[in-house]
Order: sequence, then structure tokens, then C-alpha cells
Amino acid sequence: MSAASLPVVASDDGLAKYLTDIRAFPLLDMDEEFMLARRWIDYQDTEAAHRLVTSHLRLVAKIAIGYRHYGLPVADLISEGNIGLMRAVKKFDPDKGFRLATYAMWWIKASLNEFVLGSWSMVKIGTLAAQKKLFFNLRRIKSRLRLLESGDLAPEHVATIARELGVAESDVVSMNRRMGGRDASLNTPVGEGGTEIQDLMPDQADNQEVSYARREELGKGRKLIARALDVLSEREREIFVERRLRDNPVTLEDLGARYGVSRERIRQIEVKAFEKVRDVVQGGFAPAVSGAGRSLIPAAG
Repeated sequence: MSAASLPVVASDDGLAKYLTDIRAFPLLDMDEEFMLARRWIDYQDTEAAHRLVTSHLRLVAKIAIGYRHYGLPVADLISEGNIGLMRAVKKFDPDKGFRLATYAMWWIKASLNEFVLGSWSMVKIGTLAAQKKLFFNLRRIKSRLRLLESGDLAPEHVATIARELGVAESDVVSMNRRMGGRDASLNTPVGEGGTEIQDLMPDQADNQEVSYARREELGKGRKLIARALDVLSEREREIFVERRLRDNPVTLEDLGARYGVSRERIRQIEVKAFEKVRDVVQGGFAPAVSGAGRSLIPAAG
């Protein structure tokens, strides 16, 4: 599997053609994805890996375009995102219980984050985790507060952002000034003919048939998970919920302190509970949707 075998966007002027080209690669259903992933893991089948990568190029493009406000060429962002996607495919294990898109998203974003930080210069931005967090979240919070075009921030806004991100107010002021002038508009022209970036953003929405099938599947899945929780002991159920069903999972250390046991013991209980729930969920799905149940139980954070 090589980046050289993938479509290339040579420059931002070629973005429209690239987005058209990658739409020629078909998306994969659950069973196809599982089969191809197993072929890659078991036999190092490069053709299977290539199909996994090309079927997710649209995901990379969508995420990469979301980083355009850092003032970097979209062509370079897509290339870096594709590298993250290939890393994800190499490490993807379909038996873990989630789809490749869910797993790859984190690798793509990690690759893009590294590229953005490198392009902005680590000397300029800083190396502390808090500074990186501020760098990647400042624009999001400013957007929520409708402050993207505000220039210097008012003291009350500085205080709000600093409190939310857990950083010093002086760091917020400094980072805001460093990042000034880098935001790009969705109306930025791409190539000729009046095309703008917003016109080229891929539509990832499912059609009505797929949406209906997914709602039916998820509805059944929720009922199965609810039934599966009944087979757990009270402690297993509480640990499973805290680790697998929360938006922000509780850490093993915190749960260990809560129950007066070691971190490793909590992990063992979680794994045992997960296996019980998985068996119930998978057993409730008909062969026609084999593999669907695997995607219903989130991986622990």
C-alpha cells in the first residue's frame, strides 16, 4: 500500500478534479469492509488495503477541508490526511467492534494536527500540551461565541476562554494574536469558473433508504444492549456504563479508587462485561446483517 498509488491533488487549483476523481471509488458496506480488513491482517493483501483506503478518501477530504482556516494549502492537508488514513488501515482490527471510518478519523486528525503544528513552527506555538490544546480549540470557541472577526478579545471573553480550557488569560491573548489573519473564508475561489471551497465539500449524508435501514438497525441494537445489561451484575453494569457508554469515559484509576480495587481489576471486569454484552448483541442480529452488532458497542476511551 503506497501513497504513490492514490489520486493526487497537486495544488488547490486541482481540488475540484480530485474531489470528482475520488467519488469514483465505491463506499463499502459492513461485510465488505470486514472481509477486506481480514484479508489485509491475515494475508497482507495490498489490494484489499488499497480498497479500504480509497473507499475512505472522501472522509479524508472532508476532514482536511475543515483545517483550511489554518491558512495551509488544502492540497497539502489532504496529502497529510491520506497518510493518517493509511496508518489507520495498517492498524485497524475489525474484531474490535467499530467501523474503519470511526477508527481512521482519529488517525487522520492526528496526522493533520502534527502537520499544522509543524507548519506553524513549534517555536512559535509552543510545546506544552495546554498550548496545543489552546491552539486547536481557540477558533472553535471563538466561533461559538461569534468572535471570529473580533481581532483582540474583550477581557470578559478572554476570561471565559481561559476558564474553559484551563489556561492562563495571558496565553489566550498571546495565542489569539499569533493566529490572527489566518482564517480563510468558505467563499475562497478554487480554480476558474466561480467555484468556491464550499461548493466542493463532499456530501457524506446517507440516502433515504440507507438512513431508514440504519435507524431500524440502531433501534434494534439499543434494545439488545438494554437486554444485555440485564445479564450483568450490578458492579459489571456500572463499570460497563462508565467505560463504554459515556461520552467521556471514566478512567480505570478513578473507578479503581471508587470500588477500592486495582486499575487492572477494573480492566478485567470491563473486558468480562463487554464480552457478555457483545455475545447478547451479536446473537440478536440475523445473518443478513452480520457484523452490524459489532459497531453498536463503543470502544473504551
